[in-house]
Formats: sequence, C-alpha cells, structure tokens
Amino acid sequence: MTDKNRNLLLRVISALVLLPVVLYLLYRGGYLTAGLLGFAAAACVREYLLITLKELNPLGWGTVIAAGLMPAVVVWRPHDATALISAATGVVLFAGWIWHLLNGPLQDGPQRTAQVLTAFIYGHGGLTALMAIRNLDEGGWWVVAALVITWGNDTAAYFFGRFLGKHKLYPEVSPGKSWEGFFGGFVGAIGFMFLQRQFFAPFLTVTDCIFLGVCGSLLGPAGDLCESMLKRAYGVKDSGNIIPGHGGMLDRIDALIFNAPMVLLYVQFMRPNLG
Repeated sequence: MTDKNRNLLLRVISALVLLPVVLYLLYRGGYLTAGLLGFAAAACVREYLLITLKELNPLGWGTVIAAGLMPAVVVWRPHDATALISAATGVVLFAGWIWHLLNGPLQDGPQRTAQVLTAFIYGHGGLTALMAIRNLDEGGWWVVAALVITWGNDTAAYFFGRFLGKHKLYPEVSPGKSWEGFFGGFVGAIGFMFLQRQFFAPFLTVTDCIFLGVCGSLLGPAGDLCESMLKRAYGVKDSGNIIPGHGGMLDRIDALIFNAPMVLLYVQFMRPNLG
C-alpha cells in the first residue's frame, strides 16, 4: 500500500470513528460538550505554541490548561462567563510578562508573550463561542448550523476546485485553492443551510440561511488561509499529528473557529433585531 493510500485509509477510519463521538458529545450539551471543546481548545493552543515557540515550558502548559477550561466556564457560570474569560485573558498576559521578566530571554520576552496570548485567544476563542451557542435556545441546531456552513463550504469548495478550478485563489499561501472552489463554497454553505432548514430546523428563516451561508463562506476560507499562513511562516506542513491521517487539531477546525463567533454574534445580537 502506498503512503498516499495509507493516509487516505487513516483519514476514512478516523472520520468514521470520531465523527459519531463528536456529534454525540455536541448533542449532549453541558459539561460533556464543554469537555470535548475544552480538549480541542487545549490541543489548538499546544500546537500553536509548538509551531511558534518550539517548546512548551510551564507558562505554555499553564496556558494550554487555561484554554481547556474556558468552555467549561460558560457552563459553570453562564452569566459571569464574559467577565471570567476576560480575567483569564489578563492573567495569561501578565503571567507571560512576569515569566519572561524572571526567566528570559529578555530581548524576546515581549514577542514571546504576544505569541502566548495569541495562542490562548486563537486556541479557545472560537470553541468557547461554540459552547456559548450550545447554551442558547435551540442551541443544538445553531451548533449544527455552524458545522453545516463550515463543512458545506469546505466540501463544495473541494469538488468545485477539483473539477473546475483553473484560477489560483492565493498561491503564496495555499497553492491548491482556486477561485472556482471559493465561489463553489458559497453554493455549498447556503445550500446546506437550506437543507437543514427544510428537514431539521424549520425555525430557521431565509435570512438566517443566506446570511450565515455567505458569512461562513467568507470567514471559513479566511480561517483556513490564516492557518496556512502561520504554517508557512514557520516552515511547518501540519500543525500536529493528533488525528491519524488528518494532521493536527488546528488543521481540522481552522475554519470553524472563525465561523463560530460569527454565528454567536448573529444569533444573540443581530437576529433579534431582524424581526
């Protein structure tokens, strides 16, 4: 068996094993969902720090643990979650400054502290937003919407790009992406939103489907390209190897962590004013 075929087999097996588990934990809500999202957040922070700083010192491990706890904060104290997460962000920032002040390297301390803070926000922000979505009325279906626009966009972009792609989207960052795939992603995201509305979530409006589909088709690819930019900047092919055949956690959810905050903001603040 060639390496390519072996990798494809691993991808299929991993998807068949992990996807039902992930969907079940998202369905259950509460601390089970928080545990799943917290694990993913911690993995993302770990990968980011290993890419940028090439090590995990006690400060890094503390940041990994803190990020992993953030989704649980939304379940534990939903009304105080914003304040607690803001406080945790401040703690990570000050801990980074003090750590490098005491342990060095002094010259690179500010830059390394910035990387630690970015890892914390980038790693948990989208996943904590997804936990907040799950806590809303009809939250399970809004989580599905976040997944639908992400996966629908990605799947349609892949097939449109594979069979019709001729014009490169951003070859300096991601040579495989094309403009045909990018616009095909709009069809996938909006189309799958309408399928969700038709068969599973009739409370979704036409505006919901179009707005989330369009925004997801912009933010999802942006998240993908930003993660590719990060890897290219540090000469890394994959963000990690936590998922057999799929690479790292960031490789798998780079689009979702950009889309989830958008869905949360739309449902909580924009949608109530549209009626």
